[in-house]
Amino acid sequence: MTAHKVILLVLDGVSDRPCPELGGKTPLQTARTPVLDRIAREGICGIMDTIGPGIRPGSDTAHLALLGYPPEQYYTGRGPLEAEGTGIHMKPGMIGFRCNYATVDADGKVTDRRAGRIHDTDALSKAVQEQVDLSRFGVEFVFRSGAGHRAALALSGEGLGQCVSSNDPKKEGVVPPEFDALRDRPGDEKTAFVLNEFVAQATRVLSNHPVNQERLAQGLPPANVVLIRGGGEMGHFEPFKERYGLSGSVICAASLISGIGKVVGLRHVPVPGTTGSINSDLDAKVAATIRELQEQDFVLVNIKGADEAGHDGHAGEKSAFIERIDAAIAPLAEVPDCLLVVCADHSTPCTIKDHSADPVPVVIRGDGVRVDRVSHFDEYAVAEGGLHRIHGCDLMSIIEDLINKAHKYGA
Repeated sequence: MTAHKVILLVLDGVSDRPCPELGGKTPLQTARTPVLDRIAREGICGIMDTIGPGIRPGSDTAHLALLGYPPEQYYTGRGPLEAEGTGIHMKPGMIGFRCNYATVDADGKVTDRRAGRIHDTDALSKAVQEQVDLSRFGVEFVFRSGAGHRAALALSGEGLGQCVSSNDPKKEGVVPPEFDALRDRPGDEKTAFVLNEFVAQATRVLSNHPVNQERLAQGLPPANVVLIRGGGEMGHFEPFKERYGLSGSVICAASLISGIGKVVGLRHVPVPGTTGSINSDLDAKVAATIRELQEQDFVLVNIKGADEAGHDGHAGEKSAFIERIDAAIAPLAEVPDCLLVVCADHSTPCTIKDHSADPVPVVIRGDGVRVDRVSHFDEYAVAEGGLHRIHGCDLMSIIEDLINKAHKYGA
């Protein structure tokens, strides 16, 4: 028997390092995960460097690698991918940026880089889109809200460049710096100038917006400035269908991941109630995955809440969310004729509150898989599995072979 359908379930940032508050164990080790452990027992396990040993992956480069698109060939920056995920149609040559709504005080100093983790910023983004004017520079722009405090900006016009600095100081208590060109090229200098003008105009629009006036009245931090980073020029991506002969979908809350899926030709499936945080409706996401498999050959599913808990340094919260994941994904283990692949995109240790280069756990379960002796899904147990240690770009090749789609190398 050979499976014909594929679920690639990415548990964003789920792997970790020993946590002192968990007695030196990881959140995965302490969580009760009967479903993930069953998948490990019935599959073949290993550890994976999504980019390479010792290289800390971004979520963007990691997901490109997991889909078999080598980042060193395809990655130009996070901005274009984030922009595509917010609904901006990025054409080759457009310059894209990822953005945060943030809060500055009367002195212009950042007091909250995420504006209190504001949600529902559509009205703010619409006002910026309608009232900011860059036409005197010969530049058109599209500005859209993403999930939570996130947004994206795309620029198009003659003589633009992607190599510019960020106005995000990455800390609070300081004034956002102005943009500068990172190369001595007219296009980069023009883009830096345009971005400075965009932020100045947007700040004036946001400071008087009714949404922010209401937030101030409620004692909440206003979203009164846009922090911009991650610039890149949109390139060309070989369609997933042509690359692998598989139709596919992407199910996620994060605009970055949906953007990556869309640029390679996966159908994005919005699921109401999914937030990218620990309050996400996981049951709805799983149900949507099963529905998609009735029409599609391949579904990429990203569940992000564990990554958020890792960034916040909350080991107990991360462990509890992993237990929620485990309960929710039980129906995926019952899907017939399906190769179920479970992995992380990167580790997000609570002790450092950031991504690390630690390899991530991976398991492949389905018809034709050589089952190994691993019986638990955690960072330590899977390292003894039959997959041993692989790279992220190896994963789709392994999947292709297991569903009998691989091409022979040689005669």
